[in-house]
Amino acid sequence: MHKKVLSNIYKMPAEWEKQKSTLIGWPYNEEDWPDRFHNIPKIFGQIISSLSKSQNVKVLIKEKNSKKDIVPILKRYKSKLNNIYFIVCKTDRVWLRDTGPIFLKGNRGKKILSDWKFNGWAKYKNHRNDNRVNTLIKKHYKSEIIKPHYKNKHIVLEGGAIDVNGKGLLLTTKECLLSKIQQRNSHLKKSDYNKIFYKYFGIDTVIWLNKGIEGDDTHGHVDDIARFVDHDKVFLAYEKNKKDKNYKNFNENLKILKKNIRNGINLKIEKIPMPKPIYINKTRVPASYLNFYISNKFILLPIFNDAKDKYVIKIFKRQFKGRRIIPINCTDLIWGFGAIHCLTQQEPR
Repeated sequence: MHKKVLSNIYKMPAEWEKQKSTLIGWPYNEEDWPDRFHNIPKIFGQIISSLSKSQNVKVLIKEKNSKKDIVPILKRYKSKLNNIYFIVCKTDRVWLRDTGPIFLKGNRGKKILSDWKFNGWAKYKNHRNDNRVNTLIKKHYKSEIIKPHYKNKHIVLEGGAIDVNGKGLLLTTKECLLSKIQQRNSHLKKSDYNKIFYKYFGIDTVIWLNKGIEGDDTHGHVDDIARFVDHDKVFLAYEKNKKDKNYKNFNENLKILKKNIRNGINLKIEKIPMPKPIYINKTRVPASYLNFYISNKFILLPIFNDAKDKYVIKIFKRQFKGRRIIPINCTDLIWGFGAIHCLTQQEPR
């Protein structure tokens, strides 16, 4: 039915398709990592360095003078500086998966920069700079910019709330997009989102999982619990401990995926274990192996000094045989309630 209401104009490529660059913001907000911020720039240096060895990286900085502090860190990790481009653009936080553009392709393959409204995950009031990022960086991309609207309203959507396979399937959660808690779009129902995803992402089928990970301050982002790793395969988080709050929620998500398969969706499921719960200052943080990033030649995989790290690395090596797996210790980074996928945004070729 949604096809008759809204015509499909755009398509969102899958993350593993060829990329031109990766967009990242340099960390400045010390309040996001209380007592641990001193380690955060080094982690960003490691991530940017790894990516720069195979593709361009565009780094948002608050002022030109920042480069004198950042470049030595990048050199320490042997970054390929010729592939790193600095863009002056103030941000409130570094999570560009949610605040940066979602890149689309038009019907003729023309690259489109989609600028969705950002409201601080309906939780944080200091998001004014983040909501302006796409407008400010547009000149650094040879792309048209669009602001997706529905029923005359600019739609709130974060990149971490969705995952696509590039062939008409999209994963999301009811908790994130349909809950009245941290509500993004009070005027939208499931049927409305289905129409929106068809028009802007070329989606024929939306798989609505139930809930996200415990400790997630976005209230249900899908990129911590379920990720496409191929057109017909999903990595899905699972928890063995029946006493853990994730156990019930993850089993429900598994049942939903299996139901979609029974109904004719061609998908294989590989379960990815959760690391042991991590608490920092008595607060549970959303540690998950599924917050990985796929670049042209590498997989940047979060690890957590956990006994399951090596096992998960083996799973990723088996799946991504054409890419090198680069484990990144995220035990400090996750204190900001996000990991590698949260802070990266791919620009397709």
